[in-house]
Amino acid sequence: MATRAPARRDLTTGPIGRTLLLFALPTLGSNILQSLNGSINTIWVGRFLGEDALAATSNANIIMFLLFGAVFGFGMAATVLIGQAMGRHDIDGARQAFGAAVGLVLGSAVFVAILGYFLSPAILRLLATPGDAMPLALSYLRVIFLGLPAAMLLVLLMMGLRGAGDAMTPLWFMILSVILDAGLNPVLILGLGPAPALGIAGSAAATLIANHLAVTGLLVTIYMRDLPIRLRGREVGYLLPSAALMRTILGKGLPMGAQMLVMSLAGLTMVGLVNRLGVDTVAAYAVSQQLWTYIQMPAMAIGAAVSAMAAQNIGAGAWNRVGGITRAGLLYNCLITGAMVAAVLLFDRPVMTLFLVGESPALPIARHIQLIASWNFVLFGMTMVLFSTVRANGAVWMPLLALIVAMYPVRIGFALGARGILGSDALWWSFPIGSLAALGLAASYYRYGNWRRGAMLRPHEGHEQALASTEPAGRLQPTG
Repeated sequence: MATRAPARRDLTTGPIGRTLLLFALPTLGSNILQSLNGSINTIWVGRFLGEDALAATSNANIIMFLLFGAVFGFGMAATVLIGQAMGRHDIDGARQAFGAAVGLVLGSAVFVAILGYFLSPAILRLLATPGDAMPLALSYLRVIFLGLPAAMLLVLLMMGLRGAGDAMTPLWFMILSVILDAGLNPVLILGLGPAPALGIAGSAAATLIANHLAVTGLLVTIYMRDLPIRLRGREVGYLLPSAALMRTILGKGLPMGAQMLVMSLAGLTMVGLVNRLGVDTVAAYAVSQQLWTYIQMPAMAIGAAVSAMAAQNIGAGAWNRVGGITRAGLLYNCLITGAMVAAVLLFDRPVMTLFLVGESPALPIARHIQLIASWNFVLFGMTMVLFSTVRANGAVWMPLLALIVAMYPVRIGFALGARGILGSDALWWSFPIGSLAALGLAASYYRYGNWRRGAMLRPHEGHEQALASTEPAGRLQPTG
């Protein structure tokens, strides 16, 4: 019989706008801290090791996001299942969904980590990584691969807690991870004290250590506080999911993960095009991506909050609140993301000099990229909100198809086709052009699509009761 969870935030009651904002803010804090961590690490690498090392981390990080997306969709599907189960006050169902996701994700992450470690040279060559940056990128990427399973588990635990209505616990452990990672970076890069001087591999090793310590602490906290997603006794068997639940998570998780892969592959394609413009442009693009991570953080946080809140309300049958959740998400995105874009454009030079010296030839290139492309994240955020709502009811295929169209025939097609007219500016203009296309498709599907007819599986029932919907089955860095 379903039982009530220990203390959690009920996202099915209270004022919609206030509830959504209060739930989104800790997630935004986590995202900002994660981005700040990446920026601090980039500062260490850029200041201590130079522009070749900076270009190397840019290439390696986009590859990491690509492989991350290969298994991340399972966690996204489980989060929706957990949210719907919590809306029904079905704690056992939430634990089944979470256990199944952990089993699938950890197994996949170990496989991807091993494969990626050995294929790193071939992947970097495929990206046309500049020759001077190649050995640095290889050293960095291989250490990052070793930490992939712990990083995936940490993210999955945080996603599961947010699906259960707890956004604060993930925030505290994100703070811990950032402090450890940022603090260990200069120690391991330079070999301060008794630590060895590992160069660029030291930056990756700091991330590996921070993730392992944070995930261990979070697991201990989950069990000490008896949080809803903990597994005990017979529940440990949920790590080996039933066939029906496996089909659900695979059927919904693979398209969700594929959405991240589509964005990552588009990012990889863009990196390949940028790499052909020389090290200065690659470094400028890397700095632009650092700023874009901050600009897109509100959109990502609001999208995650909309997804969790919509899933709980759908699980509770409170369909009258779902439209209000979407409208509130769109409004908050325009206000907060718009403010971020304005701030970055006003203060771009002093921020960029944290990564590059004031006389660097990459600096004016980076400022030019920002001016053309940054505003596209307002559109990106609106698309995220609309997609988050429909995915909360298990509709995953149309968002995937919309992204494929927006990323490839539109964004990459424009970047390649307009080069003869705009030169390198075609690459930067392709971002808002692609985002406009994605928003148009997302808005059309939200307004006219049949996503409301779908439903996710109730895990404890042991059969797929509503996945035979109209969906054929029955995402950081988007900055790329």
